[in-house]
Amino acid sequence: MSQSDTSNIQALSSEVSQLRQELQLRDQLVQQLSQELFRLVKGNTSFIPQKSESEPDLKQLQALQEQLQAVEQQVTFYQEQITARDAEIYQLRQTVQELTDRSRMLEQVVQELPQIYRRKFEERMAPVREKVAMLQRENRQLQAELQSVSYRLALKSRNANHSGIDLPSFPRPTSDETSISPVPNS
Repeated sequence: MSQSDTSNIQALSSEVSQLRQELQLRDQLVQQLSQELFRLVKGNTSFIPQKSESEPDLKQLQALQEQLQAVEQQVTFYQEQITARDAEIYQLRQTVQELTDRSRMLEQVVQELPQIYRRKFEERMAPVREKVAMLQRENRQLQAELQSVSYRLALKSRNANHSGIDLPSFPRPTSDETSISPVPNS
């Protein structure tokens, strides 16, 4: 796993935990607002319209209704934010899972690389080894031929230079003997 992937995952994890804390705080606020609203509605009988309402009661009722609408708007706003954050957390979790899977796959590939390189190297070296073996065989054959030719040249030059001297003549070696016999020292 690369260092950038690790830092990205850590950043995403810390952001997810921060978002969870914010969600818990907002949940608490929504619950408190709901309880306060319930307490106000249940404990306040002035919400129940009475036939003999006075003008200040109507104004208080309207003020409470406006407060109720404001609280409902806040609750709706917080619920929308919670929903958006839930979707974001879900996406982040999916991203973390994808990155984790990818890092596992990359780790597996990294572990398999030496074996793959060894196999590929062996595949590439096989023709080279065959070529080297063939060249070595050819080299040995050429050296044997060179040795045979140089021996024959030495014999001819010796015969040409020493034609006036009566030297014993040795039988000429056959081609099999020339490849095996060492070159005579002059």
